[in-house]
Amino acid sequence: MSVTIETSPIRPVVKPLAQRINWVRAAPFLYTLALFAVWELTVIALDMPPTILPAPSRVFEAVVQYWSPIWKNSLQTLYTTTLGFLIAVVAGLALGLFIGWSKTIYAGLYPLMIGFNAIPKVALVPILVIWFGIGTVPAVMTAFLISFFPIVVNVATGLATIEPETEDVLRALGAKKLDIMLKVGIPRSMPYFFGSLKIAITLAFVGSVVSETVASNYGLGNMMSSAQSQFNVPLVFAGLLALAVEGIAMYALMAWLEKRMTGWAHRSTMAN
Repeated sequence: MSVTIETSPIRPVVKPLAQRINWVRAAPFLYTLALFAVWELTVIALDMPPTILPAPSRVFEAVVQYWSPIWKNSLQTLYTTTLGFLIAVVAGLALGLFIGWSKTIYAGLYPLMIGFNAIPKVALVPILVIWFGIGTVPAVMTAFLISFFPIVVNVATGLATIEPETEDVLRALGAKKLDIMLKVGIPRSMPYFFGSLKIAITLAFVGSVVSETVASNYGLGNMMSSAQSQFNVPLVFAGLLALAVEGIAMYALMAWLEKRMTGWAHRSTMAN
């Protein structure tokens, strides 16, 4: 006598849609859409004229209408910003290592760096125009000058905060100053360095646009200045939108580099 046991097929568990969505990744898009929605509704509710505050729909219409000049000037601004930023990275890293080499150098140059950073960079643009003329060079130099300080400070801070006990142990083992810097100081300062790149790249965009507004015939700064003089406010906001997209893209690139190069230094305990 045989007994037949019937088994029902195992059905996969289907999670609800709310559980299948990665809300952390979706959050930036959702918040951006919410911002545009609130902006659009506010303009409609207050009946704001486009010469004061254009609605996002008008801004996107301006993006489509003036796509060619926006694209060309965006590339120019991205070029000047990236070039100035790269110069700041090289020079800032070198000077930061030099300042952090000893407490004497740190104490002597740090006040000078603070004084230089306190000078508004827009005040230096006329001097740069006198030296280099109107064009790309003042924008590159302004981007360099405004993004230079955070890199120097963070690298120097990373070197200057090496634990004295660590230095004492290494010296007792026969390590020289250069050995301590190469094997402990520089690796310790790398999280500070890559973290400062996220700040520096956003500041570099500020420097480029300020210089393009005052002393250039190209770039988003010049385009927005010309649009402002013609009361073409939607085009001004379209330029701001292009700047925001470029800034977010470059910031994301720097954040990726930071995670890639110094992921070992970050331990997150933040809950979702």
